[in-house]
Amino acid sequence: MSDVAVIAFGAVSALGEGAAAVRAGTVGEKARVAIARDEELARAGLARPFVARASIGACPDRATTLLGRALAACAADLDGARPGWWRERVGLVLGTSCGGMRAAEEAYAALARGESLPDPERATYFGPMARAARSLGLPLDPALLVLGACASSVLAVGLAMRCLARGGCDLVLAGGFDDVTVFVASGFEALRATTGSPPPRPFRRERDGMSLGEGAAVLALARNPPRPRFFVAGFGASSDAVHLTAPDREGRGLARAALAALDEAGRPEIDLVSPHATATAFNDPAEARAIARALAGQRGVPVVHPFKAQIGHTLGAAGALELLACGDAMVRGVLPAAAGEGALDPDAPARLVDVTLPGAVRAGLKLACAFGGANAALVITPGPRAPTRSPRPVYVRAIAHAGVEPSLGALAASAGVPAERLARTDPLVRLALAALVRLEARCGTLRGAGVVVGSALATVETNAIFAARIRQRGAQAAAARLFPYTSPNAVAGECSLVFGLTGPSFAVGGGLHAALEALVAGVLLVEGGDAERVVVVAVDETGPTTRAMAGDALLSGAVALLLSASPEQARARVGEVHLRRGPPASGPLAAGHRALLPLLDDGFAGELAAASPPDAVALVRIEVV
Repeated sequence: MSDVAVIAFGAVSALGEGAAAVRAGTVGEKARVAIARDEELARAGLARPFVARASIGACPDRATTLLGRALAACAADLDGARPGWWRERVGLVLGTSCGGMRAAEEAYAALARGESLPDPERATYFGPMARAARSLGLPLDPALLVLGACASSVLAVGLAMRCLARGGCDLVLAGGFDDVTVFVASGFEALRATTGSPPPRPFRRERDGMSLGEGAAVLALARNPPRPRFFVAGFGASSDAVHLTAPDREGRGLARAALAALDEAGRPEIDLVSPHATATAFNDPAEARAIARALAGQRGVPVVHPFKAQIGHTLGAAGALELLACGDAMVRGVLPAAAGEGALDPDAPARLVDVTLPGAVRAGLKLACAFGGANAALVITPGPRAPTRSPRPVYVRAIAHAGVEPSLGALAASAGVPAERLARTDPLVRLALAALVRLEARCGTLRGAGVVVGSALATVETNAIFAARIRQRGAQAAAARLFPYTSPNAVAGECSLVFGLTGPSFAVGGGLHAALEALVAGVLLVEGGDAERVVVVAVDETGPTTRAMAGDALLSGAVALLLSASPEQARARVGEVHLRRGPPASGPLAAGHRALLPLLDDGFAGELAAASPPDAVALVRIEVV
């Protein structure tokens, strides 16, 4: 059980801002739906242009505005809940699926016209977080950006719990953000995942997909505070290692994540489930089976609240917004209504209520799934218990380096993957797989481990190719096969598939220091008991787009290492770790995967350092065993 509580929050969704953004419903009323036809997507030629837009007015950078509003509202809420909080040690852990994609679309078009980029940071995944963090005017440690696709903000809250448990900070601001762009909407429509007749109808026979939405949520988390709203009692994460975009049909991976969260929470009786609920043909039945597996033996049948059917699928913000709605139901004592009508699907059984009912929520379960087969879960409760876990030592067992991308034939033979399948991937994936082949040769099978991928500029080269096709042929001609590889989480997903990595799986990328960011995230998972072993992969692909954004700071290549809770065959032990954002970083420090190269030296001990100008720096102390 955890003593971590939510003490304040800021939120923006299509339903409004603050408490209105995450209101779980009013007793006796049907669910309020905020999904409508969207003119931007209609003008782009999309056949299913239905979106839940947040009412933030016309602004050129919607993602940064959404996050900025949520963060400012959370800070204002904290002023009343915890006066003087800005003098404490504060961390920031955020999740996003798309980051600054709207600005990136503009940047790709400008580069195609031969123009330079006056502000490259704005067009990165980490741009909105960096700008929002600066608006706080506080030193932040850690400052971590999770790029775990649609599970990002659930993973962010879980990692925030682990940051508090290790005692490095007193307060963590955690959550997620995303807006909706033509780039993203065209990809989901190409995958046939969006509805043509909103609202979405999760767990019902006639469902035909989701609607996208936009929003942001930031939760302030602290240990055992005097005035908690509710407690985050358990966290779990896993990978299906089955398919890059489709869930495990039996829900086994999601059930493992849910069971890990339930075990940490002390197996409370769950009265309310906040599902991922994308209303797609495969996801709902898989999720229903996962819920049944996780709650087998429980006496009562929980109410299921598919909040995406009201506010759209807000991608990186979804988990945080839906967790707050679950918390609102708990605090106000309601069982919220489900949007959508029609007969229930017997292959996706769920207890849905037509109007919001009064009822106690003794514990709630939040579930999330994502591209790459990633799963995450959180359990919330009204009260705390003493934590049952203590941070444990973390060791580096082995490390490997791939400086160049191997040929498809060589990689296929060494990884045991058909060459035609590898041909569909991008260079970022292939470099990562090459490093893992070498790592496994050094330390034996990696099966069952978790994986965290850090990439300084993530998938911008693939994104530029995807965006070019949309500009040339129209949004309705978006490349369905390429779209999954525009997600930074695709690298983690492919590594999981090829090597059987079924532990926690996601990407990070808060700047050019992402290699050490991945190392720190892996340390948090092993230290916190979420995995016995975690593979850390730092990988970078260079090309015209990365050079326009980062100059010569990056080189192509990948480094992979294995973290373990066991000292057996360890090369080194991880000591102090920091991911700072605040005072300007000074001096030329390593960028991208090269920050991990010193570990290749036998007997290396000292400090690994990397920076992301102008104000982020990562430091990790390595000690010889």
